[in-house]
Amino acid sequence: MTTDSPYLAAAKRLLDAAKSEGFAFERIALGEDGPLRGVRKSAEWIDEIYLAGFSQPDSCSAIRRQRCSLIMPGGLPVTQQVEGDALTVLHTVMSDWPT
Repeated sequence: MTTDSPYLAAAKRLLDAAKSEGFAFERIALGEDGPLRGVRKSAEWIDEIYLAGFSQPDSCSAIRRQRCSLIMPGGLPVTQQVEGDALTVLHTVMSDWPT
């Protein structure tokens, strides 16, 4: 049995917290370690998380879009975004982006 590094264990806990806060994740490429895309929709926001590698710098990102009743060419404008490793991205989304 292998144990996760403290960094990986913290990122996994944040991923579980994101799931419990309404994010639906799906693997977007084949393989056990393929990238994940998570989406959470609320009355005001659409949040997206992309996790391509848990320990690689700048391999993950998240964007927050504010919902609008108007049809916007090119989609809804991004109001907030973050890039970095998985721990940084997940921590920012879970602590700074309330639903």
